[in-house]
Amino acid sequence: MTKDTAGRGRRTQAVHAGTRRSQWGEVSEAMFLTQGFVYDSAEAAEARFTSLGEDEFIYARYGNPTVRMFEDRLAALEGAEAGFATASGMAAVSGALTAMLKAGDHVVSARALFGSCLYVLEEVLGRFGVEVTFVDGTDLAQWEEAIRPDTRAVFFESVSNPGLEVVDIEAVSALAHAAGAMVIVDNVFATPVFSRAIEQGADLVVYSATKHIDGQGRGLGGAILGREEVIRGPVETYMKHTGGSLSPFNAWMMLKGLETLDLRVRAQTATAQHLAEALQGGGLERVIYPGLENHPQHALAMRQMGCGSTVLALDTGSREAAFRFLNALEIVVISNNLGDAKSIATHPASTTHSRLPDAQKATLGITPGLIRLSVGLEDPEDLLGDLQRGLAAI
Repeated sequence: MTKDTAGRGRRTQAVHAGTRRSQWGEVSEAMFLTQGFVYDSAEAAEARFTSLGEDEFIYARYGNPTVRMFEDRLAALEGAEAGFATASGMAAVSGALTAMLKAGDHVVSARALFGSCLYVLEEVLGRFGVEVTFVDGTDLAQWEEAIRPDTRAVFFESVSNPGLEVVDIEAVSALAHAAGAMVIVDNVFATPVFSRAIEQGADLVVYSATKHIDGQGRGLGGAILGREEVIRGPVETYMKHTGGSLSPFNAWMMLKGLETLDLRVRAQTATAQHLAEALQGGGLERVIYPGLENHPQHALAMRQMGCGSTVLALDTGSREAAFRFLNALEIVVISNNLGDAKSIATHPASTTHSRLPDAQKATLGITPGLIRLSVGLEDPEDLLGDLQRGLAAI
């Protein structure tokens, strides 16, 4: 039995959308740990492979009841018609791009991206004959100049990692659609809580569910969301044949994460705003946070997300200062994930973006002293005290 939650609020959707109950009537979603499915007859097997009905499955790489619940619930939150769950966030990014592109196509991308996204665009797509043009994602004139009649897609992070530049989804989408190009948005920093990317013009939205959706550091996952004919057409076809599907166990974990997503992310965002305001003028070179009025795209962030979200960036001035800051922390952990219940500090120049040449890091604003801070669920004053301890060590 599938529960219909159409028209309900986001918190209700996050708890109930897409629920499928078995004959046992379980409260918590069932975990279907099976790789295949049994047919009543040879004729039934033939019919399943000929025309797959709703709630009919063939093989876990193609679809699974637990995974489908996660796909439907996340799509309902995002305002998308359908979703395909992937093994990781990068499986979602590479799958969305590769499923829609072929040799000879042209892509325009913002240059401020997560290191692995840059690798896919620069190395993987280029190796297979896709031409990629990089632009300053915040400069609409550069987007307009770079988009050509043969541009097949544009790609960007709605809020860039780790520099927190905000890209105007609505304006870039209008430019792309005028040329017949598809808009693919990595929306992980905005989260499904604050996202209106589909409404603002995105054709495909990708998430790393490893981040806020799980939110507790337990497992990998991702999702591609968009129109039914695209998701169940080229995206599903590519993903099911290349093996990037999400496991039923991880889908079940992500379903449990969605139930508390809204509460967690709003609390994290409120703390992030508090910390950003408190740390301004406190001995740092810069405090970068879209929720601050001095952020270059503050007005856009407020219009697009309504807040600054859960991540801020702190520039300590030098690599040595950054390391002293990090090593003095007692509550905030040093790691390279984000969106977790635990606050996490990352030094991008030496970890997530370390493969980039120094000149490219400088272009992207990844200075030697930059620290990305993903704000968790700890007491805000405890976190502020911990960060002040780091400042005192500089």
